[in-house]
Amino acid sequence: MVAPRGGRADDGHRRLTPRQIQRYRKPTAAQATPGGRKLSLTTRKCVSNEQGKSVQRRSLLATVAAALILSVTAGLALTGCGSPRMAALHANCSTKGLRWKLTVLKKKPHTPHRDARLSVVNTGDKPCVFRGFPAFEVHLGKGPESDARGHGRIMPIDLRRGGRVVTSLRYKDCRQGAASDPFMVSNDVAVVSAPRDYPGRRAVEVRDEAGKRQAMNVCADSIWMGAPYEAAE
Repeated sequence: MVAPRGGRADDGHRRLTPRQIQRYRKPTAAQATPGGRKLSLTTRKCVSNEQGKSVQRRSLLATVAAALILSVTAGLALTGCGSPRMAALHANCSTKGLRWKLTVLKKKPHTPHRDARLSVVNTGDKPCVFRGFPAFEVHLGKGPESDARGHGRIMPIDLRRGGRVVTSLRYKDCRQGAASDPFMVSNDVAVVSAPRDYPGRRAVEVRDEAGKRQAMNVCADSIWMGAPYEAAE
């Protein structure tokens, strides 16, 4: 159908002008940017650098946090029960709070000395600190005595409940038939006390490795004592 005045027939659809078509087009990058300007290369680099720095900061914080966790864990491991660092938190061991045992070991052939072992167990309801050498004496009635003298470097032992400390002893054993020796001190009990608790000293029986009563025959005025150490039950 031919429209009047040489125009085209109206098919029911209105045609858009070029200006109207331009309005419906997708905005360009320049138009999407505030002010209608494109981001320069320098600006894009700055944005990228800021993002990179942010990632680095988060990574650094994560590393520091992990290091702190490891440090705290290691610190707790080092300061667990039984360590010298925990000794400052507990009271010193008392003589009455320990179970004492004195064992004379079998004498080695061709030697004038004999070894013995003094062991204690913490029977208290709390940990305690075994701080130093225990007192150890062998008396001949009210007359002469032989006492132990500590040797070696000692560290405070934080002794847990049920924990055990052992101290080695060595003394000059009297030869057979030396009853008239003026330095002889013989007894089947010894007097002991915990470190720094001499007023609380008590007697402990002397026994051999089989558990039988046995006398200590000491022919010297002193007994060698090694540094106490913690041992398994």
